[in-house]
Amino acid sequence: MVTINLGVIDWLVIATYFAFVIGLGFYLKRFTKSEEDFFLAGRKNSSWVAGLAFLSANLGALELLGMTGNTFKYGMYVAHFYWIGAIPAMLFLGVYMMPFYYSSRIKSVPGYLKLRFDERTRVLNGIAFAVMTLLVSGINLYAMALVLHTFLGWHWDASMWASAATVAVYVTMSGLMSAIFTEIIQFFLIWFGLFLVSIMGVIEIGSVKEVFARIPEAYNTLWSTSADPSQNGMLITWGGIVLGLGFVLSFGYWTTDFLVVQRAFSAKDLRSARMTPILASFFKMAVPFIVIIAGLVALVLAKDPNSGFALLQDGGQINYDSALPMLIARYYPQGLVGLGVTALLAGFMAGQAGNISAFNTVWTYDIYKSVINKNASDTHLLWMGRVATIGGILLSIVTAYWAKSFPSIMDYMQAIFSWVNAPLFATMLLGMFVWWITPAGAFWGLLAGMGSSVVMFLASKFNWVSSSAIAMSPQASDMAVNFWRAWWAWAICFGTTVLISLSTKPKPQEELRGLVIGLTPEADTANVPFTKRPEFFALISLIVLVLLNVYFW
Repeated sequence: MVTINLGVIDWLVIATYFAFVIGLGFYLKRFTKSEEDFFLAGRKNSSWVAGLAFLSANLGALELLGMTGNTFKYGMYVAHFYWIGAIPAMLFLGVYMMPFYYSSRIKSVPGYLKLRFDERTRVLNGIAFAVMTLLVSGINLYAMALVLHTFLGWHWDASMWASAATVAVYVTMSGLMSAIFTEIIQFFLIWFGLFLVSIMGVIEIGSVKEVFARIPEAYNTLWSTSADPSQNGMLITWGGIVLGLGFVLSFGYWTTDFLVVQRAFSAKDLRSARMTPILASFFKMAVPFIVIIAGLVALVLAKDPNSGFALLQDGGQINYDSALPMLIARYYPQGLVGLGVTALLAGFMAGQAGNISAFNTVWTYDIYKSVINKNASDTHLLWMGRVATIGGILLSIVTAYWAKSFPSIMDYMQAIFSWVNAPLFATMLLGMFVWWITPAGAFWGLLAGMGSSVVMFLASKFNWVSSSAIAMSPQASDMAVNFWRAWWAWAICFGTTVLISLSTKPKPQEELRGLVIGLTPEADTANVPFTKRPEFFALISLIVLVLLNVYFW
């Protein structure tokens, strides 16, 4: 453990942030008068506010510690999570899927499943999403505790309970509204507080070119070594990247995960909702300049015996997630280290708030009101949302201990997404684009997809079957297995849904208007210039994506 003696200015910066977010929660409570205010921020946000919140809800512990640590472990291939593993799906959400979500005035993604299919499919997804969200929420608590433990020498338990209590206070006060405001603040804090780590690392080593020159080829390319898994750090082929990450995991997360989609629901109109993920895509492409560069710098320093740099070890096992905190400890002097620690804490707390605000919405609408208390009033639902917030925080503390047992939280995250989001994407894709998919097909297909993914995870973890069999390669990293498991879960859900739908009765077409393409009136954009349409900005984002992949080929 590396403990830093923080100066007065450092403590003042950290204390100011904690006081501000708690005060913000109390201030915004006066504007939270209805259940729509609490769960959807009143649907009043502009595309810029919703867009920054959309990105920031994802820019928590996973992005900061997980991606930096995974870059140390896998190299430049981690950039695929940002580019092919995010941008196409974000653009698809804005251009094609958001009109169905927003126009139907649903309050959650499971709510769409009820309208398109039936109540049981909604409840199945609601329960699965709630469990997944609590597991992910535990990651944020663990990561925040890791920072407090690393920098301040606080006990693990004390660190975790302090962070949990803070999030509980300001989310309970005003729900999604508090979460969105703190997410926007966190976005700027991360850039101001952490970008300097990458800059100082590059300066110490000499240049970005020198950073790439001092790591093996397997760690410094994106596509050129993807034909042979033994030639890249992730031990995966381009097929696993494109099918597992680029298609299934990416689209499964960005188009169906209510944690991020909820931010677009808070937009003031349909155009703002469509622009939300498209605007966020430009910022998403820039995030690797913080985490990827930092991870490569840590890798270069760790390979240099004269640098004095090493990651933390827990029980003889390397803790890859400690890469970013150790770089901050190396480069930031007193005064500046407070800003770095605050940026990390802001990221974790905003990520935690995002998970809890999504959890309390799905629990309240898609489980509690749907199954337990169907006649609940709006006032009662607002009360239940606050109760669910506290309950979600307490359960997250339990899941944080499980997250601590994984050497890399990113491996853990992708395993979770392969259980829930991968098969759900197959259900959503078929539901939105094929009218004859039936409620029975959707329910049993989703159940088969999620069940098969969990079984494959357990079979690999306990060596019931070889991981190479799932990844279809004699060599396979944990991440490669995650990618391929997601693909198989999607394919099983897709195939099962189609087969059962062919032998069961679909809903009448008149009940599917506004829910399925071809049965939904398109927005009238005849008088809107192409340069002002969401499609135009999506095209620009796609061009930038292609250029980045070609440059780092």
